[in-house]
Amino acid sequence: MRFGGTRGLVWVLLLAVAGCVAPPPPAKPPTRAQMGLSPVSFAALPGWGTDQLSAALMSFRIGCAHLGPQLGGEGEAARLGGSAANWQQACAAQIGVPPDDAAARSFFETYFQPYAITADNAPQGLFTGYYEPEVRGSREEGGQYQYGLLAKPGDLISVDLAAFSDDLKGKRISGRVQDHALVPYWTRADIVSGALRAQRLEFLWLDDPIDAFFLEIQGSGRVKLPDGRVLRVNYAGQNGRDYVPIGRVLIERGEIPREQVSLQSIRAWLEAHPGEAQSVMNQNPSFVFFRELTGARSDMGPPGAMGASLTPLRSAAVDRSYIPMGAPLFIDTTDPLDGTAWQHLVVAQDTGGAIKGPVRADIFFGWGAEAEARAGKMRAQGRAFVLLPKP
Repeated sequence: MRFGGTRGLVWVLLLAVAGCVAPPPPAKPPTRAQMGLSPVSFAALPGWGTDQLSAALMSFRIGCAHLGPQLGGEGEAARLGGSAANWQQACAAQIGVPPDDAAARSFFETYFQPYAITADNAPQGLFTGYYEPEVRGSREEGGQYQYGLLAKPGDLISVDLAAFSDDLKGKRISGRVQDHALVPYWTRADIVSGALRAQRLEFLWLDDPIDAFFLEIQGSGRVKLPDGRVLRVNYAGQNGRDYVPIGRVLIERGEIPREQVSLQSIRAWLEAHPGEAQSVMNQNPSFVFFRELTGARSDMGPPGAMGASLTPLRSAAVDRSYIPMGAPLFIDTTDPLDGTAWQHLVVAQDTGGAIKGPVRADIFFGWGAEAEARAGKMRAQGRAFVLLPKP
């Protein structure tokens, strides 16, 4: 998150005091894509007639129990689906729908209107995937378990800037107090080097630093303890630093060709270069803190940003500044393993630091080896259609 205007003002004042010439104009903030919504028929959704919509209905049903008063969205999407009241009728109606595809299809066609989404008039967007990693860990440090999983620090402060200006609605910053001023929080390199050691935040210890890194990227995971028990951990907070994909770093360094970058190829490079791995991971200054997740069902994913447990292949992370949380989203893209059509209805139940724009979604593939294989290679262009409640 950038604050070019404020920073530019500080430089103006400093240079004026010094009697210098006027400074160059501040850098322009990044442009925000304009979302377009065009109503279409359900027949215009490729694959709508063959999708197993009963699974999507179950995901929507779970989301109905977690609708907040403000769900996000922009323009027409916010007007029709930006608050829990917009979804009241559909959520009440789904209770009596039997769990079969024909009934689910009839339900969605009765209570929703699909809209084709564009970004700056372009219908194509990027679709990626994520999963719930399974790693090895211990509650005690020692032996192979040397890499701590950290709880959220007590000195990490998150600020909703909308409280200070309507122009900053939807923007947040995180930091810590130093000398009575809010300053940026420690970077990944700082934290790995021991900046938080005195706070004793470690509550689990993993046996692999690369596992710990990818656990942060996914935001949740299953930790298998030495006695065979499995603990669930979930996102608890982030240090406020911008996320930098290390795949891009490795491309720029000429280590991996752009067309070969995937979770698998990045991991293989890190494992093959143990002396350089940590410095490359440190190029991503973002750092995620965790909490132990209790009472979670083993057959469901972790809770997403809206609080609903994620459903494999039927939940997705979106940019909530465009798409309301809880909205069904029909995605038309390609399977990352065989290139066949991937045309399914998912529900917007999560967010992510790298998920930006109207035609953009990160599909939750579940857990286990197959989910990891698909999520790690998922990076495809496609179209998206949002289903919004009929007025």
